[in-house]
Amino acid sequence: MVDRELKFSLWLDFVERDYLKNEFSKLIEAGVINGATSNPSIFASAITTSPAYKEQLESLAGKSAKEKYEAMAIEDIRTAAQALQSAYKSGNDGYISIEVDPFLSNDTQGTIEEGKRLFEVIGEPNVMVKVPATNAGYEAMKELLSMGISVNATLIFSPEQARRCLKAMTAGLHNYEVYGGGKVNAVISVFVSRFDRLLDPDLAAEGMETGRTGIYNAARIYNIIEKNHTPSIRTLFASTGVKGDDLPADYYLRELLAPHSVNTAPLATIEAYIAKKATAPKLPIEESEINGYFTKLKDCGFDMEEVYASLLKDGLEAFENAFLDMLKSIE
Repeated sequence: MVDRELKFSLWLDFVERDYLKNEFSKLIEAGVINGATSNPSIFASAITTSPAYKEQLESLAGKSAKEKYEAMAIEDIRTAAQALQSAYKSGNDGYISIEVDPFLSNDTQGTIEEGKRLFEVIGEPNVMVKVPATNAGYEAMKELLSMGISVNATLIFSPEQARRCLKAMTAGLHNYEVYGGGKVNAVISVFVSRFDRLLDPDLAAEGMETGRTGIYNAARIYNIIEKNHTPSIRTLFASTGVKGDDLPADYYLRELLAPHSVNTAPLATIEAYIAKKATAPKLPIEESEINGYFTKLKDCGFDMEEVYASLLKDGLEAFENAFLDMLKSIE
């Protein structure tokens, strides 16, 4: 559940047209969620498996695959933004994210132009533009925030990515404030569970505790972001769904409960979380404990810089592939 006293927000990591028009508003009204996120993989799944898009797809005959996708995505994001308006207007988040074309991850100007265009076409103030944390993406984040467009920096795995996001976002927010801007916010989306899915088999073989690398890495980045002391920039914990039965469904949500943070999670994870009594915050974790964990990893031969690079590469490719497969399916 959303905890306004703790300043903890819970967003739904799911978009599908029929759901947005029905159950979505009930979650908002019940105070379970106060925002939502999407990504190319989520839209690919929704558009290619749900019959809710059939009629609109037929009306878009003759358009390019990307034009069809954008028309459908824009309608869904607008629907979600309107459902979240009351939360937004009351200062209780109310954001919905849409990601730029994943093939623009190395194109600063293309990212800026597409982010601005999507924001303006959707026409709702509570839309966040998602930008991958790449070399090209940092400048795009800065420029979009300077224009008064809220930003969700995505695919953050390393502390260095978080620091560069902070630098770009702080500059962008400052520019907007100088020009007399109003309400604009930013989140830095730290991916969590992918670390454990990648490393746990090797950690188990070494006799080390599993299911903790993603937590400690996210805790380290959370500390970095909090030390920046910028209320309008928060850590968003992403990739918090659990695969398999080794961990409780709401494991990453509970282990990363923290003040001044957001967790975006799949519906099943949220349902598991709200079914139990809320727990006390687990973060922040002391730097000495975090450092001790990563020292153990290094001593066992794990190179975190290689892990960061591998996970970012895989994340970018996964979004590109999902996007491409979806475009091919609607050509």
